[in-house]
Amino acid sequence: MEEQHTPAAPAWGGPARWWHGPPGRDHWNDEGRRARMPWRSTLLLTAFVLIGSNFAAHAQHGDRLALDPFSRALLLVGSGLLLWRQRYPVFVVFGTAAVALAYVAAGYPYGPVFLPVAVACFSAVVAGHRRAAWTAVGLLWAGHLLVAHWLYRGLPPTGDHPPSWMQEIGIATWVVAVLALSELVRTRREQWSRERAERAQAARRRADEERLRIARELHDVLAHSISVINVQAGVGLALLDSDPEQARTALTTIKAASKEALGEVRQVLDTLRAPGEAPRAPAPGLDRLPELVEQAASAGLTVEIEGIEGEVPAPAPGTDLAAFRIVQEALTNVVRHSGSRRARVRFDHERGVLRLRIDDDGPATGAAAGGSGNGLAGMRERAAALGGTIEAGPRDDGGFRVLAVLPWKAKEDNR
Repeated sequence: MEEQHTPAAPAWGGPARWWHGPPGRDHWNDEGRRARMPWRSTLLLTAFVLIGSNFAAHAQHGDRLALDPFSRALLLVGSGLLLWRQRYPVFVVFGTAAVALAYVAAGYPYGPVFLPVAVACFSAVVAGHRRAAWTAVGLLWAGHLLVAHWLYRGLPPTGDHPPSWMQEIGIATWVVAVLALSELVRTRREQWSRERAERAQAARRRADEERLRIARELHDVLAHSISVINVQAGVGLALLDSDPEQARTALTTIKAASKEALGEVRQVLDTLRAPGEAPRAPAPGLDRLPELVEQAASAGLTVEIEGIEGEVPAPAPGTDLAAFRIVQEALTNVVRHSGSRRARVRFDHERGVLRLRIDDDGPATGAAAGGSGNGLAGMRERAAALGGTIEAGPRDDGGFRVLAVLPWKAKEDNR
């Protein structure tokens, strides 16, 4: 699988093209990225500051001092501090502000000396150190006003005069713009972090729901088929010597039930295949009730279908599958736990609701029958997922009843 390469980071160290939203990984919080110092962007910015300051010195010749080794050292230090802007943003923003103030107070020409301060301020705000960034910029601004309008007579160069207040307002506008942009990026970054957390939580929730769904499907398929196989295996063992023909019939039933179980398990497992590969067979529904009745009969259980005459109801797909599985699990429990060999399944459809009632006359055998104990819980989960309900418990006359109320058009189909 080919790796996806992200665009190179711009000079301020954040992810490129941030306005399009964050990529799959959080580049600001990525520890590997933080561990690597931004050499390339810092070198480019340092070169820009040095070259730009030379042009500024020529343009301000006679008004400000010429560049000398000390001024270039200050420029190098101010730009070089940006190497640590991701690890120590508070230190860097105060350090660059102090260097810029010292450079201006020493009488050197104005120019891109303030660019490292803007980059450091941007990085500090985006990293969450808003107060430190605003404080550093405020101190630089106050120091500049003090130097430019009150202390300029005692500082180089000789004969210097204060800048106009319109110039100060223009500089203040740029400062506010940098801070506003930093706050915007910080806000967007926090929003992206929340969205990533919500997407991750939603993905985990969907994965949990899918695991539960597959677990329910496998339980319902295997519980019913293995119950039939268990009963028929007992019959076959009991009649193997006395009635070989009946034992053969039991083995034939076991073969058919196991084949059916394998087919349904394979269908459930198809949902785990790669995305885009559809299941090979439709999900079972109430149209397969005759097969269910036949399988129950092979286990010695007579099932009577009551209610809707002439045809099996055809609700929405989600309700259809849930109804089939509920009936299947209820009949499986009758085979396992009831002394009755007769069960009644009644369907009622009214006002957009499907009612299922499965009764047996009992009594309970008290046998565990190898069950997992998750049958009733699975039925309740299926009904709740569709917005329906399940009631299950003993009847006053000694039997057992399962009553399911499901919406005819399930929530998952009403989209």
